[in-house]
Amino acid sequence: MGQQAKVSFQSLIKKVFKLSKKDKLDIIYEDKELIVINKPAGILTVSTDKEKEKTLFHKVYKYLKQKNKNNKVFIVHRLDRDTSGIVVFSKSEKLKFLLQHNWDNLAVERQYVAVVEGTPSDDEKELKSYLDEDKKTFRVFETKNKNKGKLAITKYKVIDSNTKFSLLKINIKTGKKNQIRVQLSSIGNPIIGDKKYNSKTNPIKRLGLHANKLVLINPITNKKMNFETDVPNEFIKVIKK
Repeated sequence: MGQQAKVSFQSLIKKVFKLSKKDKLDIIYEDKELIVINKPAGILTVSTDKEKEKTLFHKVYKYLKQKNKNNKVFIVHRLDRDTSGIVVFSKSEKLKFLLQHNWDNLAVERQYVAVVEGTPSDDEKELKSYLDEDKKTFRVFETKNKNKGKLAITKYKVIDSNTKFSLLKINIKTGKKNQIRVQLSSIGNPIIGDKKYNSKTNPIKRLGLHANKLVLINPITNKKMNFETDVPNEFIKVIKK
């Protein structure tokens, strides 16, 4: 009877945390300390007041609980709902704390690719500005008030272009909210599909921004870890048209 109860309990755990096909994760890397996911566009990284379960965090939680009911997961950083790409989760609170409290130094390279409207006047440039946020609309904007705004530094390079759009490689030195989207819009080249920041086109039916590379130093092992993903096919197709 005891053995039967044990089997039934284990079966229940697996059933509760079973992943459906649409919940399947694109796992880039996993070890005892970290799990790194290639996040699809259109899903929140973590929950909000309006959405608790349809998040990447919830999917990772279900995946790890399915493997072992004692597993834990902690968010290290996040991407906007409509941005795809690399997201790192920690399996321990200690590592989460160490990463979050020195993220700008430990994340030694943060690279994105973006498709923007038009072609920037400079093939390569570093953008520096101070950003603030409207608390009513949650829209981020550039400000000349250095005391109020937060410094954002974004470097881009044009990789390819056609008559309508350009593919950019982007490296950020700061991780401020919406900084890539705001700064590219400010130079007259908003990211496609980014209606919030003045884009007028949406040829791929999603935001044209993807976090494709992260070089991270593990503060516990001091090991440099390199995570990369492919450029989304739809980004390439819209440039090659």
